[in-house]
Amino acid sequence: MATMSLAAASPLASTPRGVAAPAPRTAFLGLRTSGAPATRFFPGLAAAPQPARRGAAAAVVPMAKREQELEEIRAMTTEQLEEEVVDLKGELFLLRLKRSARQEFKNSEFSRMRKRIARMLTVKREREIEQGINKRLSRKLDRKWKQSIVVRPPPSLREKKEE
Repeated sequence: MATMSLAAASPLASTPRGVAAPAPRTAFLGLRTSGAPATRFFPGLAAAPQPARRGAAAAVVPMAKREQELEEIRAMTTEQLEEEVVDLKGELFLLRLKRSARQEFKNSEFSRMRKRIARMLTVKREREIEQGINKRLSRKLDRKWKQSIVVRPPPSLREKKEE
């Protein structure tokens, strides 16, 4: 008489690490609502008209601005991109200082600057890929570039000193 222990048949039985437990088999295949309208199953429920989205036209504008910004970034030379990245990182540092000193600042500037920096670095990497520079060499060049950066005040601080 062959007996089977409950521990072996249970899906909750412990399994060795890295090995996934098999999914329990069941006859339930889920609900399918895409083929039939809701009124078929619920006669009292009529399909309500969807309200028009208020921000539908406004959602297109930021995309156009982003595309315009990308065109401007792609028009820059690699040296200009690197200078702009250094300037933006300096501005980001000043924003962090303002936040820590509890001075007035726009909180949205953090994400805006970080995204702009990321876009510029992405364009820079795209150009490296076009030149056939692999990831390892790119990191080495990036390290050399970062070490060669001369610390200078960001543009907003330079303008205040000039005044």
